[in-house]
Amino acid sequence: MNKFEEDITEFLTYLKIDKKYSLNTINAYKNDLEKYYKCMQSKKKNIDDITKKEIEGYLKYLNEEKLSMSTISHNISTIRSFYKFLAIDKNLKNNPIELIELPKLKKRIPKVLSEEDINNLLTIKCNNNFDIRNKAMLELMYSTGVRVSELVNLTIYDIDLTEDIIKVFGKGSKERIVPLGDMALDSVKDYLKVRKEMLKKENNDYLFLNNHGKKLTRQGFFKIVKNLAKEKNIKTEFSPHTLRHSFASHLLKYGADLRSIQELLGHSDLATTQIYTHIENDTKKEIYHKSHPHG
Repeated sequence: MNKFEEDITEFLTYLKIDKKYSLNTINAYKNDLEKYYKCMQSKKKNIDDITKKEIEGYLKYLNEEKLSMSTISHNISTIRSFYKFLAIDKNLKNNPIELIELPKLKKRIPKVLSEEDINNLLTIKCNNNFDIRNKAMLELMYSTGVRVSELVNLTIYDIDLTEDIIKVFGKGSKERIVPLGDMALDSVKDYLKVRKEMLKKENNDYLFLNNHGKKLTRQGFFKIVKNLAKEKNIKTEFSPHTLRHSFASHLLKYGADLRSIQELLGHSDLATTQIYTHIENDTKKEIYHKSHPHG
């Protein structure tokens, strides 16, 4: 292993131990850096020898690969973080990426479901334990705005049915407390009554279980939501994250302030939460054009 590879390994360890990033996030960084490493090694460049010219050549290479602007932007952002780590931890003097500008990205407005679509999606006939589980998951997600990864990692000890709250561990293992709405609370209580039957021979503390009695995966949840959306004939472009976006957008619509929504969502930066003001503004424009005589 050469110095370049050692530096990458140490950086990934830093992300895991110090930053407490998830495995998925670390793998994304790893893939970006491996691509960068291979490109620089083809030019026989060590980390100390790389100049702005080589970085610009790398950008050209990424463009020739016909990658999306968001993928290129993430790649460059990863390399920027890598050099920042080296400058602090390894006292690296040469930082060629400092003068490279990230490609400007058009902000994508997240898709949200209408209240009518939400009510349609959450109207689930509970004919069996899996229906009861699905209703509890969707009600909880819409009630709290948790991420899919946070939802599937909830344990039975993260729910306080007396205080009507859940404890959520978000990005970087940051803990936050989120209140549960009445409908979500009732649905979770109904699910907990049948959860023991779903455990089978397994013994784990995860709240939501699959048909084998094991922890439900992100992919499993995604499949459930997609099938329900199809069954309910919901036409809006849909993903599990849409429930999180809908939670935030509907809170804003009914008067919640951005700072409170930021805390509930677990955003570290208020700017991330401000995207929902664009959704609300677009909704207001649509209502105006439909309703105003001169609209």
